[in-house]
Amino acid sequence: MPKAVSISKVDGKPGQVYYPLSLDEVPKPSPKAKEVVIKIHAAALNHRDLFIRQHLYPGTAFGVPLLADGCGTVIAMGSDVDPKWKGKRVVVNPGTGWKDSLEGPEDKGGYKILGGTKTNPNGTLQEYMCVDEGELEEAPEHLSSIEAAAFVLTGLTAWRAVMVKCGERNLGPGKNILVTGIGGGVALFALEFAKATGANVFVTSGSAEKIEKAIALGAKGGVNYKEEGWDKKLLSSLPAENKQLDAIVDGAGGDVVSVGAKLLKPGGIISIYGMTISPKMPFLMQAVLKNIEVKGSTMGSRKEFRDMVNFIKTKQVKPVVSRVVQGFDLDAINSLFEDMKKGSQFGKLVVEVSKEGAESKL
Repeated sequence: MPKAVSISKVDGKPGQVYYPLSLDEVPKPSPKAKEVVIKIHAAALNHRDLFIRQHLYPGTAFGVPLLADGCGTVIAMGSDVDPKWKGKRVVVNPGTGWKDSLEGPEDKGGYKILGGTKTNPNGTLQEYMCVDEGELEEAPEHLSSIEAAAFVLTGLTAWRAVMVKCGERNLGPGKNILVTGIGGGVALFALEFAKATGANVFVTSGSAEKIEKAIALGAKGGVNYKEEGWDKKLLSSLPAENKQLDAIVDGAGGDVVSVGAKLLKPGGIISIYGMTISPKMPFLMQAVLKNIEVKGSTMGSRKEFRDMVNFIKTKQVKPVVSRVVQGFDLDAINSLFEDMKKGSQFGKLVVEVSKEGAESKL
Protein backbone atom coordinates (compact mmCIF):
# COMPACT_ATOMS: atom_id res chain seq x y z
CA MET A 1 0.00 0.00 0.00
CA PRO A 2 1.11 3.61 -0.50
CA LYS A 3 2.92 5.29 2.39
CA ALA A 4 2.55 8.63 4.14
CA VAL A 5 4.15 10.38 7.12
CA SER A 6 2.04 11.93 9.88
CA ILE A 7 2.35 12.44 13.65
CA SER A 8 1.31 10.11 16.48
CA LYS A 9 -0.32 11.21 19.71
CA VAL A 10 1.57 11.12 23.00
CA ASP A 11 0.73 12.86 26.28
CA GLY A 12 2.03 16.35 26.86
CA LYS A 13 1.07 20.02 27.07
CA PRO A 14 1.22 22.36 24.05
CA GLY A 15 4.75 23.69 23.67
CA GLN A 16 6.20 20.91 25.84
CA VAL A 17 5.11 17.88 23.83
CA TYR A 18 6.92 16.77 20.67
CA TYR A 19 4.77 14.37 18.68
CA PRO A 20 6.73 11.54 17.05
CA LEU A 21 6.60 10.92 13.32
CA SER A 22 4.55 7.98 12.11
CA LEU A 23 4.99 6.00 8.89
CA ASP A 24 1.50 5.06 7.75
CA GLU A 25 0.02 2.85 5.10
CA VAL A 26 -2.83 4.64 3.33
CA PRO A 27 -5.45 3.61 0.75
CA LYS A 28 -4.70 3.98 -2.94
CA PRO A 29 -6.12 7.34 -4.05
CA SER A 30 -9.12 7.35 -6.35
CA PRO A 31 -9.75 10.72 -8.01
CA LYS A 32 -13.19 12.30 -8.24
CA ALA A 33 -14.36 13.83 -11.53
CA LYS A 34 -12.32 17.07 -11.17
CA GLU A 35 -9.36 15.61 -9.27
CA VAL A 36 -5.93 14.33 -10.24
CA VAL A 37 -3.55 11.88 -8.59
CA ILE A 38 0.00 13.18 -8.22
CA LYS A 39 3.04 10.98 -7.68
CA ILE A 40 4.99 13.15 -5.24
CA HIS A 41 8.68 13.64 -6.02
CA ALA A 42 9.59 16.09 -3.26
CA ALA A 43 8.05 17.77 -0.23
CA ALA A 44 9.50 20.55 1.93
CA LEU A 45 9.27 21.61 5.57
CA ASN A 46 8.02 24.90 6.98
CA HIS A 47 8.07 26.23 10.55
CA ARG A 48 4.38 25.45 10.88
CA ASP A 49 5.29 21.75 10.67
CA LEU A 50 7.53 22.10 13.71
CA PHE A 51 4.75 23.98 15.53
CA ILE A 52 2.33 21.16 14.66
CA ARG A 53 4.67 18.62 16.28
CA GLN A 54 4.77 20.86 19.37
CA HIS A 55 0.97 21.30 19.37
CA LEU A 56 1.40 25.05 18.90
CA TYR A 57 -0.64 25.22 15.71
CA PRO A 58 -4.46 25.37 15.43
CA GLY A 59 -6.25 22.19 14.41
CA THR A 60 -3.32 19.80 14.91
CA ALA A 61 -4.39 16.33 13.73
CA PHE A 62 -3.00 12.80 13.95
CA GLY A 63 -2.90 10.55 10.92
CA VAL A 64 -3.06 13.45 8.43
CA PRO A 65 -0.04 13.59 6.08
CA LEU A 66 2.38 16.37 7.01
CA LEU A 67 3.77 19.23 4.89
CA ALA A 68 2.22 21.77 2.52
CA ASP A 69 4.99 22.08 -0.09
CA GLY A 70 5.05 19.55 -2.89
CA CYS A 71 6.04 18.83 -6.47
CA GLY A 72 5.16 15.73 -8.46
CA THR A 73 3.79 14.26 -11.69
CA VAL A 74 0.13 13.79 -12.58
CA ILE A 75 -0.36 10.04 -13.11
CA ALA A 76 -4.16 9.68 -13.05
CA MET A 77 -7.13 11.97 -13.64
CA GLY A 78 -10.85 12.11 -12.99
CA SER A 79 -13.33 12.02 -15.84
CA ASP A 80 -13.78 15.80 -16.09
CA VAL A 81 -10.14 16.90 -15.75
CA ASP A 82 -8.56 18.91 -18.57
CA PRO A 83 -6.39 16.48 -20.59
CA LYS A 84 -3.54 19.04 -20.55
CA TRP A 85 -2.57 17.84 -17.06
CA LYS A 86 -1.78 14.26 -18.11
CA GLY A 87 1.85 13.49 -17.31
CA LYS A 88 2.61 17.09 -16.28
CA ARG A 89 5.05 17.91 -13.50
CA VAL A 90 3.17 20.20 -11.15
CA VAL A 91 3.26 22.15 -7.89
CA VAL A 92 0.25 22.31 -5.60
CA ASN A 93 -1.34 25.46 -4.18
CA PRO A 94 -0.64 25.05 -0.43
CA GLY A 95 -4.06 26.19 0.80
CA THR A 96 -7.73 26.61 -0.10
CA GLY A 97 -10.45 29.13 0.67
CA TRP A 98 -8.72 32.21 -0.75
CA LYS A 99 -9.37 32.99 -4.40
CA ASP A 100 -8.26 36.53 -5.27
CA SER A 101 -9.26 39.05 -2.59
CA LEU A 102 -6.53 41.49 -1.58
CA GLU A 103 -7.94 41.67 1.94
CA GLY A 104 -7.81 37.99 2.81
CA PRO A 105 -9.59 34.64 2.45
CA GLU A 106 -13.15 34.84 1.15
CA ASP A 107 -14.19 31.50 2.66
CA LYS A 108 -16.07 31.98 5.94
CA GLY A 109 -14.15 29.01 7.32
CA GLY A 110 -10.87 30.81 6.66
CA TYR A 111 -7.75 29.71 4.84
CA LYS A 112 -7.10 25.97 5.04
CA ILE A 113 -3.44 25.03 4.64
CA LEU A 114 -2.31 21.57 3.63
CA GLY A 115 -0.51 19.27 6.03
CA GLY A 116 -1.08 17.96 9.53
CA THR A 117 -4.38 19.60 10.54
CA LYS A 118 -8.05 18.64 10.57
CA THR A 119 -9.07 21.76 8.62
CA ASN A 120 -7.52 20.39 5.40
CA PRO A 121 -6.87 16.65 5.83
CA ASN A 122 -4.32 16.31 3.05
CA GLY A 123 -0.58 16.85 2.82
CA THR A 124 2.43 16.43 0.56
CA LEU A 125 4.58 14.02 2.61
CA GLN A 126 3.07 10.93 0.99
CA GLU A 127 3.70 8.84 -2.10
CA TYR A 128 0.51 9.84 -3.90
CA MET A 129 -1.71 12.86 -3.43
CA CYS A 130 -5.22 13.49 -4.71
CA VAL A 131 -6.18 17.15 -5.33
CA ASP A 132 -8.57 19.26 -7.37
CA GLU A 133 -7.14 20.28 -10.75
CA GLY A 134 -7.85 23.92 -9.92
CA GLU A 135 -5.07 23.86 -7.32
CA LEU A 136 -2.31 22.97 -9.80
CA GLU A 137 0.34 25.00 -11.57
CA GLU A 138 2.86 23.51 -13.95
CA ALA A 139 6.27 23.33 -12.27
CA PRO A 140 8.88 25.73 -13.72
CA GLU A 141 11.05 23.89 -16.24
CA HIS A 142 14.29 25.45 -15.00
CA LEU A 143 13.82 23.92 -11.53
CA SER A 144 14.34 20.36 -10.37
CA SER A 145 11.47 18.78 -8.44
CA ILE A 146 13.42 19.35 -5.22
CA GLU A 147 13.76 23.05 -6.04
CA ALA A 148 10.14 23.31 -7.17
CA ALA A 149 8.88 21.82 -3.91
CA ALA A 150 11.04 24.34 -2.04
CA PHE A 151 9.27 27.50 -3.21
CA VAL A 152 5.60 26.75 -2.62
CA LEU A 153 4.54 28.05 0.82
CA THR A 154 7.54 30.21 1.67
CA GLY A 155 7.57 31.65 -1.83
CA LEU A 156 3.88 32.54 -1.61
CA THR A 157 4.38 34.16 1.80
CA ALA A 158 7.34 36.18 0.53
CA TRP A 159 5.47 37.12 -2.66
CA ARG A 160 2.63 38.73 -0.75
CA ALA A 161 4.95 40.36 1.79
CA VAL A 162 7.19 41.87 -0.91
CA MET A 163 5.28 42.23 -4.16
CA VAL A 164 1.82 42.95 -2.78
CA LYS A 165 2.39 44.66 0.56
CA CYS A 166 5.47 46.73 -0.31
CA GLY A 167 3.93 47.72 -3.64
CA GLU A 168 5.41 48.83 -6.95
CA ARG A 169 6.31 52.31 -5.72
CA ASN A 170 8.79 50.82 -3.24
CA LEU A 171 10.34 48.27 -5.57
CA GLY A 172 12.57 48.52 -8.62
CA PRO A 173 15.92 50.12 -9.51
CA GLY A 174 17.18 52.63 -6.97
CA LYS A 175 14.91 51.41 -4.17
CA ASN A 176 16.37 50.05 -0.92
CA ILE A 177 14.74 47.03 0.74
CA LEU A 178 15.80 45.51 4.05
CA VAL A 179 15.06 41.82 4.65
CA THR A 180 15.54 40.81 8.27
CA GLY A 181 16.58 37.41 9.60
CA ILE A 182 18.12 36.09 6.41
CA GLY A 183 18.50 32.31 6.24
CA GLY A 184 14.91 31.19 6.57
CA GLY A 185 12.91 30.24 3.50
CA VAL A 186 10.62 33.29 3.43
CA ALA A 187 13.46 35.75 3.96
CA LEU A 188 15.51 34.17 1.18
CA PHE A 189 12.60 34.37 -1.23
CA ALA A 190 11.99 37.97 -0.19
CA LEU A 191 15.61 38.62 -1.17
CA GLU A 192 15.14 36.88 -4.53
CA PHE A 193 11.87 38.62 -5.41
CA ALA A 194 13.02 42.12 -4.39
CA LYS A 195 16.33 41.62 -6.18
CA ALA A 196 14.52 40.50 -9.34
CA THR A 197 12.72 43.88 -9.48
CA GLY A 198 16.10 45.63 -9.58
CA ALA A 199 15.96 46.91 -5.99
CA ASN A 200 18.99 47.11 -3.70
CA VAL A 201 18.44 44.45 -1.04
CA PHE A 202 20.15 44.56 2.35
CA VAL A 203 19.84 41.90 5.05
CA THR A 204 20.26 41.36 8.78
CA SER A 205 21.27 38.23 10.65
CA GLY A 206 22.95 37.18 13.86
CA SER A 207 25.34 35.10 11.75
CA ALA A 208 28.19 36.58 9.71
CA GLU A 209 28.23 33.40 7.63
CA LYS A 210 24.57 33.82 6.65
CA ILE A 211 25.17 37.45 5.69
CA GLU A 212 28.07 36.40 3.47
CA LYS A 213 25.91 33.76 1.81
CA ALA A 214 23.17 36.34 1.20
CA ILE A 215 25.66 38.71 -0.43
CA ALA A 216 26.80 35.84 -2.64
CA LEU A 217 23.13 35.48 -3.70
CA GLY A 218 22.93 39.14 -4.67
CA ALA A 219 22.29 41.15 -1.52
CA LYS A 220 24.06 44.53 -1.61
CA GLY A 221 25.15 44.22 2.00
CA GLY A 222 24.20 43.10 5.48
CA VAL A 223 24.63 43.82 9.15
CA ASN A 224 24.66 41.75 12.33
CA TYR A 225 21.67 42.85 14.41
CA LYS A 226 23.43 41.63 17.57
CA GLU A 227 26.05 44.36 17.21
CA GLU A 228 25.44 47.71 18.90
CA GLY A 229 24.66 50.48 16.42
CA TRP A 230 23.85 48.11 13.56
CA ASP A 231 21.19 50.50 12.28
CA LYS A 232 23.74 53.29 11.81
CA LYS A 233 26.10 50.87 10.09
CA LEU A 234 23.30 49.90 7.71
CA LEU A 235 22.49 53.52 6.87
CA SER A 236 26.14 54.22 6.10
CA SER A 237 26.17 51.36 3.59
CA LEU A 238 23.18 52.58 1.57
CA PRO A 239 23.94 54.08 -1.87
CA ALA A 240 24.66 57.81 -2.00
CA GLU A 241 21.67 58.54 -4.23
CA ASN A 242 19.22 57.04 -1.71
CA LYS A 243 20.26 57.05 1.95
CA GLN A 244 16.99 55.71 3.35
CA LEU A 245 15.11 52.44 3.19
CA ASP A 246 11.95 52.29 1.12
CA ALA A 247 10.62 49.16 2.81
CA ILE A 248 11.43 46.54 5.44
CA VAL A 249 10.30 42.92 5.09
CA ASP A 250 10.33 41.41 8.57
CA GLY A 251 9.56 38.08 10.23
CA ALA A 252 10.64 38.93 13.77
CA GLY A 253 8.53 41.78 15.15
CA GLY A 254 9.96 43.10 18.41
CA ASP A 255 11.49 46.55 17.97
CA VAL A 256 11.20 46.64 14.17
CA VAL A 257 8.95 49.74 14.22
CA SER A 258 11.20 51.77 16.53
CA VAL A 259 14.30 50.85 14.51
CA GLY A 260 12.45 51.14 11.22
CA ALA A 261 11.34 54.68 11.99
CA LYS A 262 15.02 55.69 12.00
CA LEU A 263 15.81 53.89 8.75
CA LEU A 264 12.77 54.35 6.55
CA LYS A 265 11.84 57.22 4.29
CA PRO A 266 8.66 59.16 5.16
CA GLY A 267 5.75 56.93 4.18
CA GLY A 268 7.96 53.85 4.14
CA ILE A 269 6.52 50.35 4.52
CA ILE A 270 7.14 47.67 7.14
CA SER A 271 5.73 44.38 5.86
CA ILE A 272 5.53 41.79 8.64
CA TYR A 273 4.92 38.11 7.94
CA GLY A 274 5.86 36.78 11.40
CA MET A 275 6.73 37.79 14.95
CA THR A 276 9.29 35.26 16.16
CA ILE A 277 10.90 37.59 18.71
CA SER A 278 7.75 38.92 20.35
CA PRO A 279 3.99 38.78 19.76
CA LYS A 280 3.80 42.42 20.84
CA MET A 281 5.31 45.36 19.02
CA PRO A 282 5.30 49.01 20.19
CA PHE A 283 4.18 51.60 17.66
CA LEU A 284 5.97 54.87 18.43
CA MET A 285 4.94 58.47 17.76
CA GLN A 286 8.08 58.81 15.65
CA ALA A 287 6.59 56.31 13.22
CA VAL A 288 3.31 58.23 13.17
CA LEU A 289 5.07 61.50 12.36
CA LYS A 290 6.94 59.83 9.48
CA ASN A 291 3.73 58.26 8.14
CA ILE A 292 5.26 54.79 8.41
CA GLU A 293 2.86 52.03 7.35
CA VAL A 294 2.96 48.66 9.10
CA LYS A 295 1.26 45.89 7.14
CA GLY A 296 0.59 42.36 8.30
CA SER A 297 1.02 39.68 5.66
CA THR A 298 0.40 35.94 5.63
CA MET A 299 0.49 33.33 2.86
CA GLY A 300 -1.48 34.43 -0.22
CA SER A 301 -4.42 33.86 -2.55
CA ARG A 302 -4.82 31.42 -5.42
CA LYS A 303 -4.28 34.32 -7.82
CA GLU A 304 -1.10 35.36 -6.02
CA PHE A 305 0.16 31.78 -6.17
CA ARG A 306 -0.29 31.79 -9.95
CA ASP A 307 1.33 35.22 -10.24
CA MET A 308 4.29 34.02 -8.18
CA VAL A 309 4.81 30.87 -10.25
CA ASN A 310 4.71 32.89 -13.48
CA PHE A 311 7.23 35.39 -12.06
CA ILE A 312 9.56 32.55 -11.05
CA LYS A 313 9.34 31.15 -14.58
CA THR A 314 9.91 34.52 -16.26
CA LYS A 315 12.74 35.71 -14.01
CA GLN A 316 14.30 32.22 -13.64
CA VAL A 317 14.26 32.55 -9.85
CA LYS A 318 15.86 29.63 -8.00
CA PRO A 319 15.18 28.75 -4.37
CA VAL A 320 17.96 28.03 -1.91
CA VAL A 321 17.91 24.45 -0.62
CA SER A 322 19.71 23.83 2.64
CA ARG A 323 19.55 20.04 2.89
CA VAL A 324 17.76 17.07 1.31
CA VAL A 325 17.01 13.60 2.66
CA GLN A 326 15.70 10.66 0.64
CA GLY A 327 12.61 8.53 1.12
CA PHE A 328 10.55 7.83 4.23
CA ASP A 329 13.48 7.36 6.59
CA LEU A 330 11.95 8.80 9.78
CA ASP A 331 15.36 9.33 11.43
CA ALA A 332 16.50 11.35 8.42
CA ILE A 333 13.28 13.37 8.34
CA ASN A 334 13.63 13.97 12.09
CA SER A 335 17.09 15.37 11.44
CA LEU A 336 15.56 18.05 9.19
CA PHE A 337 13.26 19.05 12.05
CA GLU A 338 16.34 19.27 14.30
CA ASP A 339 17.96 21.66 11.81
CA MET A 340 14.85 23.82 12.03
CA LYS A 341 14.81 23.68 15.84
CA LYS A 342 18.40 24.90 15.97
CA GLY A 343 17.92 27.45 13.17
CA SER A 344 21.03 26.12 11.48
CA GLN A 345 19.53 25.90 8.00
CA PHE A 346 20.15 28.36 5.19
CA GLY A 347 17.27 27.75 2.82
CA LYS A 348 14.71 25.00 2.57
CA LEU A 349 14.72 21.53 4.10
CA VAL A 350 13.42 18.96 1.62
CA VAL A 351 12.39 15.30 1.55
CA GLU A 352 12.93 13.64 -1.82
CA VAL A 353 10.02 11.17 -1.88
CA SER A 354 10.67 9.63 -5.30
CA LYS A 355 12.93 10.17 -8.28
CA GLU A 356 11.48 11.83 -11.35
CA GLY A 357 10.60 9.23 -13.96
CA ALA A 358 10.39 6.41 -11.43
CA GLU A 359 7.69 3.90 -12.28
CA SER A 360 4.42 4.27 -10.38
CA LYS A 361 3.42 1.45 -8.00
CA LEU A 362 -0.29 2.22 -8.35
